[in-house]
Amino acid sequence: MSAFHKMIATVKSALERGPRVEPAHVATPEVIVPVAHNACRTELIAQFAREIEAVGGAFLGVYAPEEIHARTVGLAREIGARIAAIGTGITLDTGAVARALEQAGIGVIWPGGNGDAERASFRDRVAGCDLGIVEADAAIASTGTFAVIGRPDSPNSLTLLPPSNLIIVNADRMRSDLAATITAIGAESFTSKRVALITGPSRTADIEKMIVLGVHGPKKLYAMVIWSNEN
Repeated sequence: MSAFHKMIATVKSALERGPRVEPAHVATPEVIVPVAHNACRTELIAQFAREIEAVGGAFLGVYAPEEIHARTVGLAREIGARIAAIGTGITLDTGAVARALEQAGIGVIWPGGNGDAERASFRDRVAGCDLGIVEADAAIASTGTFAVIGRPDSPNSLTLLPPSNLIIVNADRMRSDLAATITAIGAESFTSKRVALITGPSRTADIEKMIVLGVHGPKKLYAMVIWSNEN
């Protein structure tokens, strides 16, 4: 068993344990003041923003769903992107984002086909684009990490091959730590699916212990959070 699978098994075992029973002499507060859901989300987002900036990512802000389109176009123009590759969203209408990009004169590549030839062709085109856009399944506030599950309509190549990545996450999918993320996504997903944990742009220090960006993935990582009025 690999170290990664041992870690997942350990966390899963901890999550499956029943709640710890407090000794009888420990007093239980009579009044529990609930924390507003929005306040919890705001604190998690603020922590996530600090952590992702600390590892070299760029936090672009929190936007309503309809604002995501214009901000994505703005980012594409800022970095000089001519072609963007985009996957199907989870809570976001990425079709509307794609249309906004095309109206701005930016080409859009969509995943297509499940055959080996189609997948290979898509990877080749993604490798030649300027920006990869995906919606994450979750985000980890304590480390500034995205959890992205690879799917046929949003493959892992979108976060590996383009030189710049824009990863979007819904505010309701922000979690405090890895254990909470595994609980939300499901431990079985981490062992049966391709889950990418992305913390900042790609970097390595294998060559003479000097930090080099973009060797194993994008040089730049941009993050946005969706805050829906319905959340």
